[in-house]
Amino acid sequence: MLTILTLLACIGAGTIGGAFFAFSTFVMKALAQLPPNHGVGAMQRINVVVLNPIFLGVFVGTALLATGCAIASFFPWSVPRSPLLLASGILYVVGTFFVTMRLNVPRNERLARLGNESSEAAQYWPVYVREWSNWNHVRTAASLASAACSAAVLAT
Repeated sequence: MLTILTLLACIGAGTIGGAFFAFSTFVMKALAQLPPNHGVGAMQRINVVVLNPIFLGVFVGTALLATGCAIASFFPWSVPRSPLLLASGILYVVGTFFVTMRLNVPRNERLARLGNESSEAAQYWPVYVREWSNWNHVRTAASLASAACSAAVLAT
């Protein structure tokens, strides 16, 4: 059962990390190169479309699996499996899920309230891109590190 939990957490964290990696390496750069009204409009649309059962199922489901990994790491505690399982869980829950909910989502919500043609949106857009992208880099690294820790557990 622990092997299945770890494998699913690994796949989920890797999948989410890959999606965030795309935003960190080219999606946000491309959007930032557009005129502000186009970049804002595109990101507003992305933020609506991403709220679908498949993405949310993997994103939230992996948070639950990661929590399970962290809890399972203590029963019984053994080296090297337990520290890796604990790290996998913490990295995903804190570095991916928490960062998304507390830092990226509020920026998305603020952007959603702006008309993409407004001067306020044009002023906020470069700030949004910089701040959102910085936190996206964090959650990308955390997701991929979580997947790596889970993979290391599977390899032991």
